[in-house]
Parts: sequence; structure tokens; C-alpha cells
Amino acid sequence: MSNEMILILGLAGPVALLTILRINAAMVFLSLCLGSVLVHFVAGSGSNSVLALMSSELTSQNSSLLQLFVLFLPAVLTCVFMLFSVHGQLKVLLNILPALGVGLLTVLLAVPMLPGKMPYQIQSVGLWQQISEWQPLLVTVFAAISLFFAWSMRRHHPAHKDSK
Repeated sequence: MSNEMILILGLAGPVALLTILRINAAMVFLSLCLGSVLVHFVAGSGSNSVLALMSSELTSQNSSLLQLFVLFLPAVLTCVFMLFSVHGQLKVLLNILPALGVGLLTVLLAVPMLPGKMPYQIQSVGLWQQISEWQPLLVTVFAAISLFFAWSMRRHHPAHKDSK
């Protein structure tokens, strides 16, 4: 499989999964952000990360796999807890917007953590270079969309009527 196909599957896979399983993509986007923070502070490649302090025998490949695990754990758990949480045809269709953000953020965060030469091979693809060029704008737009959807998809409770 070509590197461009891997990149396209990385972008489109989360969109298809979140749409078919009607998972709240805004919450998954925010969970990926949490995973990124956890990678930075818990499983980062630096010598002061929590996992580096606990185990000095981490190889670079094991470290990469551990970082990917920590990155995706909050998102996977969110997917499990949010299965079929989006109701209504319009909301399912609108959920595609934050799902696109999840696909983009998945690729942007995961590719640099891949083991071996895979990051360099994928980053040499023209599509990656276009995504990288537009990365700040794309992440900002999809973060704003995800926040908007997270705020707007909460359940509204009917007003209680005073009973006499």
C-alpha cells in the first residue's frame, strides 16, 4: 500500500467510523487533544517524562508504540462510551464536520509518533505537505467547530411546570 493511501485512510477512516457508529465526533476531537497533552507530559520522549523515569529500558520503537497508545486511549474510550450518542438525521450529517477534524488531528498527531522510517515516508507525500502548510488554520477551525458542537449537542431538558 502506498504512503498516500495510508494517509488517505488515516484521514477518512475516523470520519467513516464516527459517522456510521453515530459517535459524537466533537467529544472524540477533544479526547484526542487530551491524548496529546498526556503524551507530552506522561509518555513524551524526553528524559523527564513519567514513563522514562519509571523504565530506563524503553527502546525507541516501544516508546513510539507507547506514545501512540497514550494518544489514542482517551479517544477510544470516548468512542466506546459515546456509541450511538448522536440522534437525528440532521445531527448525524452535521457530525461529519467535527469527524473531519478528528481524521485530520489523528493524522497530524500520530504520523510523527510512528516507529522507524514511517513518519519520513508519509511526510514526503504531497498531500501531507499540503496538510502541514494549512495545519494551523485547519486545527483552529476544527477546534472551534468541535467546541461549538460539544456545546450544542447537550441534551435540553424541558422546563418544569409548577404543579398546583
